[in-house]
Parts: sequence; C-alpha cells; structure tokens
Amino acid sequence: MPVSRRAFLATQGAALGALFLPGSFLAAVEAATPKTPPLEDWNQIRKQFRLSPSWLHFAGFFISSHPAPVRDAIDGYRKAIDENPFAVVDGSLFEDEKANLQSRVREAWASYLGGQPEEVALTQNTTTGLALIYHGLQLKPGQEILTTHHDHGAHHEAIGLSVLRSGASFRKIALFEEASRATVDDVVGRIQSAIRPETRVVGITWVHSQSGIRLPIRRIADAVAAVNGKRDPASRIDLVVDGVHGLGCTDETVANLGADYFSAGTHKWMFGPRGTGLVWAKAEAWARLRPTLPTFSDEETYDAWKENRPPRTPNNARRMTPGGFQAYEHQWGSVAAVRMHQAIGRARIATRVAELNGRIKDALAAMPKVKVHTPRDPGLSAGIVCFEVDGQKPEAVVKALLAKRVIASTSPYANTYARLSAGIFNTPAEVDQAVAALRSAMA
Repeated sequence: MPVSRRAFLATQGAALGALFLPGSFLAAVEAATPKTPPLEDWNQIRKQFRLSPSWLHFAGFFISSHPAPVRDAIDGYRKAIDENPFAVVDGSLFEDEKANLQSRVREAWASYLGGQPEEVALTQNTTTGLALIYHGLQLKPGQEILTTHHDHGAHHEAIGLSVLRSGASFRKIALFEEASRATVDDVVGRIQSAIRPETRVVGITWVHSQSGIRLPIRRIADAVAAVNGKRDPASRIDLVVDGVHGLGCTDETVANLGADYFSAGTHKWMFGPRGTGLVWAKAEAWARLRPTLPTFSDEETYDAWKENRPPRTPNNARRMTPGGFQAYEHQWGSVAAVRMHQAIGRARIATRVAELNGRIKDALAAMPKVKVHTPRDPGLSAGIVCFEVDGQKPEAVVKALLAKRVIASTSPYANTYARLSAGIFNTPAEVDQAVAALRSAMA
C-alpha cells in the first residue's frame, strides 16, 4: 500500500502531508509521554496500578488493570488521534514503513516472544486468535482435531465452529484424572497414545484456568514432532496452543516452546491494553492457513484487490491480522506493556508469581477442609490456585471472601472450583490476609 496511499495523501495538499513526516509523530508522542519509572522493588511496581487499596485483589488474571506506563501510552496516542485523526491513523498504518506503528508493535512483541516481527499477527484477544487459526486450517472430511476435556469453552467453540465448515471432526481426551496428581510423563503419554492416523491438529491450553495446571508444552511439542517425523508433509500434525495464562507469568520463551500456533490476549498477565492480543507462528505455519477476515495490514492483499487477481505471495501474519478500524491507541500502547515486563525482567516476574502462589498453595494445603487442585510442583503450575472447601459450593466460598474484602473467582467450567491468584501487584502480607479471611469464613 505505501506507494498508492502516499500518492493519495499527496493530493490532499502539502500542508496536510507535512503533519505526518516519518518518525516525527512518534517522536512527539513519546516526548510528551512520561518515562517508565524505576521498577526496582515490588512496592514501586505495585504503585503503577490503580487497584483500590480497599480490597485484596486475587483475580487479577481475569482482565488487566492498566499500569501507569500503559495508561500513559494509551493517553498519548489517544490525544494525538483526537487532535488529527486522519493524519495520525492514515500515516501510522498506510504510509512509510518507518512510521508504521503496527510494525513497531510487532517488533516489540517479537522481542518478548523470541521470534521475528513477521511472525506476529495482532488480534483483539485469545478467542479471536484461536478462531483465526482453526478457521484458517484447510481440513477436510475424514480428518480430525484432537483436543482435551480441560480447555476453555471458547477454545472448544472455535474448534467446533471450524469443523462445521470443513466437515472434519474433533475429539476430546482427558490428560489426567486429578490435576494435582498429574505428571509430565502421563500427560505427554496420553496425547501420544490418542493420536490417530486421521489426526491433523492437536489443540491444548498452556495454563488451565479450571485447575491451574501448566502443561509441559515443549515435551508435548517434541512428542508431536516425533509423530510428524514418520509422516509425509501433507499428513503432518499442527500443534495449537492457547497461551493466555502462561504469557507474562512464566520464564519461558514462546518461540522455543515448539508450538505451530500460539494465541494469547495481552490484557491478562502481560497487563497490556484491554482488547489486545496476538498470534505467533513461523512463516511456514502462516502459509498453511487461509485468511478468514479482510486485513488492512498487508500490501500485497491490497494490490491484488486493485488489480483483480489473487495474492502472489504466501499467506503471512500481516494478512491474518484482522482489518477494520481498531482502538489504535490500545493496540499501539501495548508496546508499553512489553517494555514494562522487560524492565522488571521475565525471570524475576516468574519467580515472584511462583513464590506468592506457592505461599497460597502451602497455606491452603494445611487446612483440613480444603482440597487444592493445582499441582504443588511449580513446574506444573503458574499463577492460578484452584481449590474447593468441603461442603461449600465454590460460589459460596467466593461470596464469603468478598464479604471480607477479598476478590477471588470461580472457574467457569462444568466442574467449577474457587480460585485465588496472586500477581506482581500482590504482597506476601496480602496472601496471608486472604488466607486468614478464608480460614475465618470456614470457621
């Protein structure tokens, strides 16, 4: 699009074109945006969030409270768009690549994911990403998608709706009888033994919001790769991962997990702007998909439309990025979330999350009426602790905690549990207070 769009803009007059010189807008916005403050200790980090101090927040994984760097970035872009909507949006999307803000967003996320910018598609949330993947797969009748009983309803629905269109089928298996007693070898073994000749996709979730278990994605990917090593390319299995509750709270690099497709919202553990997400895949994996939605991000698609011909290049991440106008101040502001995480340090965040949630698990395990469903092993868990109290429904437990100013949650599944989740804005003292509140509510 750059040549044609630049030519169009030129017809609007030199004065309007001068409003958007490559790099000038971005430099102006960044100069007016407060710098990321020092994030050397956890008290400083907590101050970045506007979470009400009147409550103990243990459901922060549900949707993000925007920390100060993200709020400031959103405000800066919003002000610029409000002042000059055409010049800013048109110039940031359709003009010189140096000024393309979607490209800057892809670069930032690639630096965190461990891949390349051209491997990142920008979406609105995990659900949209999963739908783009599953509807993009070119499956046929007689082929199947293998998934599990433990995945979220949105994951199952994305699969179910796609097979209705393709005529393929899908099958669910159990990866464990009880999450708290699951082992890596058992989980991997069950997937291996469930793969059939007709299996073309394995769809799984990295960290389960029902039980809090964290799957060994690298081991599962290796097992799938071993099967693919015995198949011809036309029969290979793709590994699809819903990674939303692992991204931002574990010390693992997405590009090294071995997944073919990785979908996540950025507005949970990454504390990105609400309504932002991504899909990561390598170029050869993108080429296997068929786009579902029109895009505004791929020049070749635009040229093909103008010239009334099919695209000449393989499908790619830009082409899979949904078009239509977006809340661009949120999409562009997600760079601030990446920078904040990198300033704190991925390993440091993962250690903090493991320590706080380990403290929750240890305390709950000591209560005679409480059963913890999340594995105690930090290698099989992340930032969500799921449990139940004998004789009490999970909703009643959460309601009792709410009465004591503790915000917990329940897992939205057929078999539901109460959940406590500690993030980097929580403290050990808050963990102890939340546990004390549960103990008091059970008395």
